[in-house]
Amino acid sequence: MRRELHRLLPLLAGLAGACADGPAAPPPPAPPLAQAGMPYRVQVGDELAVRLFLTPELNEDVTVRPDGRISTQLAEAVPAEGRTPEAIAVALRTGYASELRDPRITVEVKSYAPVRVYVAGEVFTPGEITTAGPPPTLLAAVARAGGVRLSGDKTAVLIVRRADGGRAVLFSVRYADALSGRDPSADVVLQPYDIVIVPKTGVAQVYDWVNQHIQQFVPVTWGFSYNVNPLVNNQKQ
Repeated sequence: MRRELHRLLPLLAGLAGACADGPAAPPPPAPPLAQAGMPYRVQVGDELAVRLFLTPELNEDVTVRPDGRISTQLAEAVPAEGRTPEAIAVALRTGYASELRDPRITVEVKSYAPVRVYVAGEVFTPGEITTAGPPPTLLAAVARAGGVRLSGDKTAVLIVRRADGGRAVLFSVRYADALSGRDPSADVVLQPYDIVIVPKTGVAQVYDWVNQHIQQFVPVTWGFSYNVNPLVNNQKQ
């Protein structure tokens, strides 16, 4: 067993060196992620208050449907998901113009639908994060998930986001810079159904590789009881 351990040590050292010195993966493109203070964008399930100054009898509250649209007394299937309340008001004015001479409309968010994001990877309590109101920031979501484990890589946290056409877009964010305050803009505002993934560090990946491919087949005892200089001991015998 000691001989097997001596043969494994150079292999592990070489593996760790390859992980540390190997070529780094090309960085992903800069993420067009929302920052704190950006205008709120309506999501499915939000309740909107539609108000008309000159014709208050047309005031009504509508809920954004699962298809992302709203319908009012004078406008059908107006796109709302992903738009600001101001943009929805402009769209409604256009739709109401055929019935009213000067439609003065405002749209406000009366109640927010629960925002769901997901945190996975090297955090203490991975899973779904639900908040009421605007989506959480990256720091808030990871904090709700219990924080990053020692095996987590804080330098390149990944965010998976739904894009147009059902595509998935992957972004990389320097969580460590946001956490330390070095770059507050790295604390991006998440969008509904974002998936935050905290990857493992290179050292943790090496440990997992050893555990999966070596320890389950070779019962190595990790310790310092092995013979450091077998040549000297052989001469004494």
